[in-house]
Amino acid sequence: MSSSGHTSSAIRNPLNSSTNTNGNGTRTGALVPTNNVTTVDGLTVRTRIDPTLTVDDVVRQLCVNLKIKESPSHFALRDEADELVTNDNLRKKIKNRSNLKLVNAPAREARETAQKLNTRTDRNIKLTLFSLQKFIREEAFAREFLDHDGLHELVDVISTSSGNTLAYALTAMQNLMELDYGWASLTDEFILTVVHILASPQSLINVCRPATAILKKLVEADPSSLPGPQAASSSRAISNVPPGSVSRYGFQKVFAQMRKERGSLETVVNRLGSAEMAMAQYSMMLINSLLAHASDDSWEEFIAELERLNVRKAVVRLMSLHNIDDLTSCMDFQANIVRVTYRKKITLVDPEEDEKHAAILQSLWEATKLEEELDSNGQLLKWRKIGFDTEDILEEFSEVGVLGLECLKKFIEGDPEFPKVILEQLSRPEERRCPIAKASNEVVELLSEHWAIYAPGYSTATTFQPFFLDFHRVHSLATHFFIRMWSESGATTDDFPRIVALVHSQVKLALRKESTREWHELEADFLESDYRDVRDRQMKQLELEDDLLSKIPVRNLRSKLYKESYEFVKQQRIQCLLHGAWFINATPQPTSRDGVSRRPPRPWRFMRLDTSQKYLHFVDSAVKFPVRNGLEDLPERIDLSLISEIAGGTCAPPPNVLRDQNEFSSNSAPMPSPLSFSLLSTHEGSLADLIAPDSSRWADWTDGLNMLRRDGGHVSSKETAGFVQALTEIGLKIKLLDLSGEMVEIPSGLVAGPPPTNTDFFFSDFPPGPA
Repeated sequence: MSSSGHTSSAIRNPLNSSTNTNGNGTRTGALVPTNNVTTVDGLTVRTRIDPTLTVDDVVRQLCVNLKIKESPSHFALRDEADELVTNDNLRKKIKNRSNLKLVNAPAREARETAQKLNTRTDRNIKLTLFSLQKFIREEAFAREFLDHDGLHELVDVISTSSGNTLAYALTAMQNLMELDYGWASLTDEFILTVVHILASPQSLINVCRPATAILKKLVEADPSSLPGPQAASSSRAISNVPPGSVSRYGFQKVFAQMRKERGSLETVVNRLGSAEMAMAQYSMMLINSLLAHASDDSWEEFIAELERLNVRKAVVRLMSLHNIDDLTSCMDFQANIVRVTYRKKITLVDPEEDEKHAAILQSLWEATKLEEELDSNGQLLKWRKIGFDTEDILEEFSEVGVLGLECLKKFIEGDPEFPKVILEQLSRPEERRCPIAKASNEVVELLSEHWAIYAPGYSTATTFQPFFLDFHRVHSLATHFFIRMWSESGATTDDFPRIVALVHSQVKLALRKESTREWHELEADFLESDYRDVRDRQMKQLELEDDLLSKIPVRNLRSKLYKESYEFVKQQRIQCLLHGAWFINATPQPTSRDGVSRRPPRPWRFMRLDTSQKYLHFVDSAVKFPVRNGLEDLPERIDLSLISEIAGGTCAPPPNVLRDQNEFSSNSAPMPSPLSFSLLSTHEGSLADLIAPDSSRWADWTDGLNMLRRDGGHVSSKETAGFVQALTEIGLKIKLLDLSGEMVEIPSGLVAGPPPTNTDFFFSDFPPGPA
């Protein structure tokens, strides 16, 4: 056997058939690169490989020339990074002169790995698992590994190991779960094991990361992720899941096990403060998945537990310590909290049907230190004492739901002077009393409008909003401001809309540039503003605005139009992805591992979303070329389910690449481009680093990809948010023109008439009117 760097006498004839020599020894034909191939015996040979051959043919000829007696089907080729050489990437490996290795075929390697796990010893287990975590992603390896009971062996290793051995095993399981098959037999006992590992204070960081990712994957593997009837069904019963499908877990399965492991959710929230950035991100993504997939049965319990653990404060602290571009998952959290807030807002308060609502109302009433009594008409006088119009709690909270109830409770209980405040109001003539409870609900409406809490899944905030995550505290400040404006202006009952307008004006002022302001500045705006200054500014605003827009029916109309506008823009963005576009293959910022920015081998990439909206297909090229419709010209693809974040401003253009009319000089420092974005995976790092040709294309793709995500995607560009807002306002004005043109008066609210005296009536089917 020859040593490394020599040509083996076993290969006298190169595998390449397009490069030959003539009788005088002169080379003819095209020059084909030479690859080093290391054999299973450690022998390194230099050979030229014909790029027209298949990988099976190359392996077969190597075995013949090296006089290997075993069947060629037992062998395969890998590069130095252990990437499997396939027919799709063979030409690329040849062209790049990659160093190759003749190794066991994936199927053979899988059989041997499963056997080693079955007969494991402390000496070989770590090396076996280290290789397994790399090879398990390959379909040929995975299928053979699963067929030889490898999953059972891997689960057993996870249940009985610790330290780095456990870290390798969990990472292997995490990588296996990227496949959409093969792990449908994981049991509740296994889920509990992973939860226990995650919650254990003794667990190492490299153990907690894959454990967190496994739970995230299990949460997202619910029946609603299946196409067809299962996805549309509100029931997530496992009985409806096809045999062998991995979509049989979901939130309920994971949360049930987290309940058994005391402190597990608290541990996840606490790790948001981890000094290890990756651990904080993994924890944030698990929380997002739990929020996005929480089932109706456990929704209230889960949200209440998160609120008890003060997760919002932990996220705000996390954002204050890091750059926002590094924490896209925190923006996803914010979008999820918008959904939570909206759901609370539309959940009706019904103390007769819900014991929790009755308990909150009782606690609220006790905090007022008031006594029930009868009014002059002999009717119960209770809730009207704190400012409601009626004693009908269901009706009073009909517009703000549980959100309004919680805000009023926190407002009253958070102010030790409130009993004195309410007594002072009750000492006034009735028309001079500030309706504090009604004002509280109105402030909830104003804040909901400001933060666009219109519907679940329709968040267009492009910046982090720390004050929104402190909704209750902002509500308390604004409600105290309402009471102060009422007193300073000498308002009466008829002046309620005027004070609402004042507060609306102050809310917009105090919450301006929220992502860059400090809390004390917000407090100052509410606590120190003088009534006259507020009134003067509000009057100037009224000159530019129409009082009509503040009416409740118009607010509801805006909410409906907002949803329609969001859906329209979403479909437009997705159409851009389906059409495809050219991007620059960017140079990512230097990694912390080696401090080196790696230049992409080819400067251009064309990407297109497939019609199933599951994969991004692409091709890398040295030059732009006309790409045909369909996917024939796009041989490679990225699984959208692997994308955990779409981060912006992450990479720089490579040297000497033209983008439209701009040329980036190789002499200039590689600064991140504002038009760049990266598709990040939970554990593989960046799947793609790209630069868009212009801001519109950047908005189309970053927001389009975000809108496709199921785990709390958000709008990241001001352009998309602006389109949604503009369409909403245009639609609103068109609708209002239909009414104002006919001089129709829009009421502030609608009052239901008396119910029918009997059931002797029916609803007539009227033919549709003219368009």
